[in-house]
Amino acid sequence: MGGCFSKPKPVELKIEVVLPEKERGKEELSASGKGSPRGYQGNGTARHFHAEERLPTPQPYPSPQDCVEATVCHVKDLENGQMREVELGWGKVLLVKDNGEFHALGHKCPHYGAPLVKGVLSRGRVRCPWHGACFNIGTGDLEDFPGLDSLHKFQVKIEKEKVTVRASKQALQLQRRTKVMAKCISPSAGHSSTNVLIVGAGAAGLVCAETLRQEGFSDRIVLCTLDRHLPYDRAKLSKSLDAQPEQLALRPKEFFRAYGIEMLTEAQVVTVDVRNKKVVFKDGFKLEYSKLLLAPGSSPKTLTCKGKDIENVFTIRTPEDANRVLRLARGRNAVVVGAGFLGMEVAAYLTEKAHSVSVVELEETPFRRFLGERVGRALMKMFENNRVKFYMQTEVSELRAQEGKLQEVVLKSSKVLRADVCVVGIGAVPATGFLRQSGIGLDSRGFIPVNKMMQTNIPGVFAAGDAVTFPLAWRNNRKVNIPHWQMAHAQGRVAAQNMLAQEAEINTVPYLWTAMFGKSLRYAGYGEGFDDVIIQGDLEELKFVAFYTKGDEVIAVASMNYDPIVSKVAEVLASGRAIRKREVELFMLHSKTGDMSWLTGKGS
Repeated sequence: MGGCFSKPKPVELKIEVVLPEKERGKEELSASGKGSPRGYQGNGTARHFHAEERLPTPQPYPSPQDCVEATVCHVKDLENGQMREVELGWGKVLLVKDNGEFHALGHKCPHYGAPLVKGVLSRGRVRCPWHGACFNIGTGDLEDFPGLDSLHKFQVKIEKEKVTVRASKQALQLQRRTKVMAKCISPSAGHSSTNVLIVGAGAAGLVCAETLRQEGFSDRIVLCTLDRHLPYDRAKLSKSLDAQPEQLALRPKEFFRAYGIEMLTEAQVVTVDVRNKKVVFKDGFKLEYSKLLLAPGSSPKTLTCKGKDIENVFTIRTPEDANRVLRLARGRNAVVVGAGFLGMEVAAYLTEKAHSVSVVELEETPFRRFLGERVGRALMKMFENNRVKFYMQTEVSELRAQEGKLQEVVLKSSKVLRADVCVVGIGAVPATGFLRQSGIGLDSRGFIPVNKMMQTNIPGVFAAGDAVTFPLAWRNNRKVNIPHWQMAHAQGRVAAQNMLAQEAEINTVPYLWTAMFGKSLRYAGYGEGFDDVIIQGDLEELKFVAFYTKGDEVIAVASMNYDPIVSKVAEVLASGRAIRKREVELFMLHSKTGDMSWLTGKGS
């Protein structure tokens, strides 16, 4: 069973709390953590923290008055493979029946609060319906990303065919569990050396540092970033331009102190000396390392036309950029260049704030290369219904200013757009210029090639995140670059595991999402090179699932208002089973109900 009363399992009741947080409900709108608005500047020395500086941690064994228990159902109320939310008085619990055993877990995904009962149960884990995070039903542990925290696991007792669940009141209210982590006990070897140096504090860098601590690593870790902030949810910037750094923070300042993860903010690495295992920062500071993770991310492409340097033209990289764009756009004219994810999210956000929003794009429809013509056109119509004006199959030829500030955007089609602010979202390039003379391998586009263990060509040097190409296991180990938030998490973990010689390999199925006008689009797989799109549902109503195929195989899926189909497909692909085009076509021929049980082998 998931725990019993005569032999309590300490692991299941252990609570590691970072800071109490308000519950998040609304998808996409709530930030992924609260923290300090100001990063603290490290100076390269080892930090030694006193007990009173540590995070408040409750007693690992709650007293009886801190617990609640209730009989929640009869053993026959749930079939194998079924999930149900049950009420314990102080909060809800997800009850799962799998292979005749009952398990009780936190009912909300710690990432953005999705109801896990609407997710997918398969192979001993539950996958979130919104963004694809996976949790082990036996332990509650996070097994695939996005997000940082795991679920609480509660005790289950079966007596006289009745199922009773016992839980800590505090755990019921927190709805998240930070895994137990080692503290840093390694004395500093002076100012100038560290055991692990992580360059880049996005999802890959942070997950690498946390995984090392979760695996018991207690030596020095230094995490450096160009940013002035502690690690934050950059994926939200274009969806919520008003978000403040403290709303976006992935962990509070106290977390880094408690676990001895040293942060160097506004720290730019200019050279890496792999022979002497040393990096040099822009200010001349030098730091030796034993193991190195390179997770520098990417740099946005900028316009090259006349007037490119005038004021009020932005690429959105920081909360400050996003906030300034919003201030300048209120009640005025905004032009977005590029109809990819960033551009379209910004355009959607600004529609209710700006006087006018125009989108300029070289392609015929938005998202065409990624989602195909039909889905792209349906999304374009949604934007047009929200007063967004599109200028397609053209590009910017000039930016014109008045008194140094943007006034007009001139297109190659000769059209002139009034513009008080312009956001450029035309793609990005890997931020790897500092590695050119290092001996660390770069490909012709500047990406860092790694193997399945996230190792570069140099022993002890790993790389992860948007700047790498890696072998995608379920696409015949094709070398790909996948700049997704979720993928960066997974790569950061694999890199950490291999720093500790655990021989882990990257095998996660890519999963991404976007939110526009309160509607979410989910996507799983790797669809580059698709040659057909099979659509079930109603594109006009934006209630559909699109299967992207290449030859006889489904290589990606996208959906709107069709949960949990994308998570279901991701789980099938993760299991190693291929989905054939003819399976989808046969299903479309015979099914008018939208039932997707055929995917998991249930039903016909």
